[in-house]
Amino acid sequence: MSRACKPEPYPFRVPEFNGFPEAALDFYDDLEMDNTKSFWEAHRQTYDTAVATPMKALTAALADEFGVAKVFRPYRDVRFAKDKTPYKTHQGAFVPMGPSTGYYVQIGAPGARVGVGFYEASGPRLASIREAITDTTRGGQLEEILAGLQAAGWELGGDKLKTAPRGYDADHPRIELLRHKSMTLGKDYGFEPVIHTADMLERVRADWREATPFVEWVLTYAKG
Repeated sequence: MSRACKPEPYPFRVPEFNGFPEAALDFYDDLEMDNTKSFWEAHRQTYDTAVATPMKALTAALADEFGVAKVFRPYRDVRFAKDKTPYKTHQGAFVPMGPSTGYYVQIGAPGARVGVGFYEASGPRLASIREAITDTTRGGQLEEILAGLQAAGWELGGDKLKTAPRGYDADHPRIELLRHKSMTLGKDYGFEPVIHTADMLERVRADWREATPFVEWVLTYAKG
């Protein structure tokens, strides 16, 4: 695994991870119905104990292997949004391994989800990724990695162009990959009982390890 961009481990002690309690899912169920400051203030302690603390504990337990995660703030940036609801309806955490590239985990009303990938790329980085995709060896390696992960239950996602990118043949054998402006892989746990237990830690660890070849492919060939 590439260590070049991995932050230093947490300098402080955090609680042991024992799963996300059902109260976390209930909290987000209710927040989706009443996304207001008054609801938030009345249930802030539930967020702290059932959502934020377990997420910090989970990511801290993984930090020695993957790096320190950014646990996202619960507040939405509504300055330019039509939807002015003030709070996010899930709690996410991201471990950066490179520019906009790394490992992800979240909890919300639909349950738990893990992910990896790059969520955006500058023009030069995207151009270098597409150049690697067109190469028989490097592009073939990516196809093999993605096929294996999808067979293991990962879902390929990301923003895509509706047509072929400028300068690329629409008949290229990897045109579907070339259309990606971002590329992510996700796996849903939903309401599986394991999300409420300490065993979820090892599930996330195993998932991130499994998807590391994809992360390393991106870090190797995304230049600029």
